[in-house]
Amino acid sequence: MAPPIKVLQNARERRQPLGFSVGGYLRGVDWILLAATLALVTYGLLMLYSATHADTNISTPFFYVRSQGIGLVIGFAFLVMISVSNYGWIARWRTYIYLGTLVLLVITLIPGIGAGSATVGANRWIQLPFFRLQSSELAKLLLVVSLAGVLAEGVALRHRLRFVVMCVVYVLVPTALVFLQPDLGTALVFGAILVTMLVVWGVRLPHLGILAGVTVFAAVMALRILPSAFGIHVLKDYQLQRLTIFLDPERDPTKAGYQLTQSKIAVGSGMFTGKGYLSQSGSQTNLNFLPEHHTDFIFAVVGEQLGFMGAMLLIGLFAVIIWRAFRIARLSEDVYGRLIATGIAGILVFQVFVNIGMTIGIMPVTGIPLPFVSFGSSSLVVFLMAIGLLESIHVHSVAGRAR
Repeated sequence: MAPPIKVLQNARERRQPLGFSVGGYLRGVDWILLAATLALVTYGLLMLYSATHADTNISTPFFYVRSQGIGLVIGFAFLVMISVSNYGWIARWRTYIYLGTLVLLVITLIPGIGAGSATVGANRWIQLPFFRLQSSELAKLLLVVSLAGVLAEGVALRHRLRFVVMCVVYVLVPTALVFLQPDLGTALVFGAILVTMLVVWGVRLPHLGILAGVTVFAAVMALRILPSAFGIHVLKDYQLQRLTIFLDPERDPTKAGYQLTQSKIAVGSGMFTGKGYLSQSGSQTNLNFLPEHHTDFIFAVVGEQLGFMGAMLLIGLFAVIIWRAFRIARLSEDVYGRLIATGIAGILVFQVFVNIGMTIGIMPVTGIPLPFVSFGSSSLVVFLMAIGLLESIHVHSVAGRAR
């Protein structure tokens, strides 16, 4: 029988070392999770090279792979450091982590002072001495660990709608800051984090229904009533096009629907086994018919070159990681660890489903990257940090049971 789940270790317990050896740590590591993660990152590097090696605008065929490789080294170092640490101490700093997240997002919005870096009409990066940090990527993980602390401390308040509303507002503030960048995709991820963690926390069904109703009402207000009655446009024109064009991309195949049309052609042309890795023959990818094929639409490259089999292998690796994340949540000895693990799992499920869905035309194009695979060092580092947190929860859960 599994041991009872504790809400949070008290301050004295958090300061005490668990007292396990290096051998104990190695026995506590979830090697299946680690192996699946490294396999997925390797898969991503191979597909990134295939998607970009023929690009004539880069100095070397390994330009993007090298940049992603640097992110892998940094991220893996963070993974190891976090996995050997006790995740429980983070709960004490949840307020500071939350406030730091807000400051980070506000700084990103400030133009013209060297902090914000405007790209394609959006302020999403902070320029650091050696690289650019996409603040919203880091904010996702910081929100998970800070919200988990709030929910863990408020377990006794599950029956109070006021506390649930407070948690919603807690998430809405950083969500609004991300939306202003503008980054609709990541803002939606924040919503997925909130729903996943509230469900695992044990929110009452009537309260969840109220939140769902308010969300639908707010969406109708933003998309219909405010623009038509008051001339207030919450979403930009291109965002509205992205949200609706997937229903019928053929109505504007050369403009708004071009990217999705080319993606579906690429995925469909791969058939069962694909055209072959690094294939140049009739390739939507290497002939540059498919925009953003190394970032948001890299799954189309997988479908085109490796076909259904390659796509199933990729999805299978994601399934293993998500399975291990939920397993770690079940093994966790306290609610805090359980909420962190499920928050990370929620991010992965949402981003994988939406990214692959928008690639094959069943979901709107929202600019959400494919974890571990799409080009982006910030995203890769943050997701490797998330794996480190999962390993920390697993290691300390195993060590706690052994005591």
